[in-house]
Amino acid sequence: MSQREHPPVLAEELGKRYSRGWALRDCTLEVPAGRIVALVGPNGAGKSTLMGMITGLLRPTTGRISVFGDEPSGGGMHRSVAFLTQAKPLYPQFTVTETLRYGRNANPGWDQAYAEELVEKAQVPFAARVGTLSGGQRTRVALALALGKRPRLLMLDEPLADLDPLARETVLRTLVRECRTQGITVLLSSHVLAELEDVCDHLVLLTEGRVRLAGDVSELLRAYPEHRTLSQLALAHMRMGVAA
Repeated sequence: MSQREHPPVLAEELGKRYSRGWALRDCTLEVPAGRIVALVGPNGAGKSTLMGMITGLLRPTTGRISVFGDEPSGGGMHRSVAFLTQAKPLYPQFTVTETLRYGRNANPGWDQAYAEELVEKAQVPFAARVGTLSGGQRTRVALALALGKRPRLLMLDEPLADLDPLARETVLRTLVRECRTQGITVLLSSHVLAELEDVCDHLVLLTEGRVRLAGDVSELLRAYPEHRTLSQLALAHMRMGVAA
């Protein structure tokens, strides 16, 4: 099977245990290609742990995980994966131009023209230092850095949490448009369920370290007709999972 035929993420009975207990347990799921996947759950549900194992920064205690058919080795992220967190680790003393130059030097598959196009569309000045930019502008630069890598899987862990509602909506719409156009699979973790309603077409719900619900949103809503939206469905099953 070629790498193109492997799913972006495949987990089989995956678990991660710390001294305080299990952060993730018996996790079996597949992230389908070309989808925008909502990864939701309460604090401590295991969302960041799952993402950490996809990147290879965390090693499983039990089970196995593969990314495009390859087992994460801990020697760096898969070349087809980009990861953006709320912290957005940019160098504040770098200009935007220098930041994109760093991206070019660090990523073999870098697309300079595409990264510059994303910055231009966001109307962020190339000569400005990152530390002087607004939160929304920094997020757009961080996204240009992630997308300029030309990933096939983009993971986003609460990347919009520090933005005001208008900036959140603008950045999210831009992100979704670019990813759908480029055929990028997105794994998006957010506590704001309402902002996922019109953008995510697949759901993975974790509670207390276990997968409680997973599947295409349209199919899940047909299976649970008492819930009319992704938010209602997710909240109901979160309550059930915590109560279980």
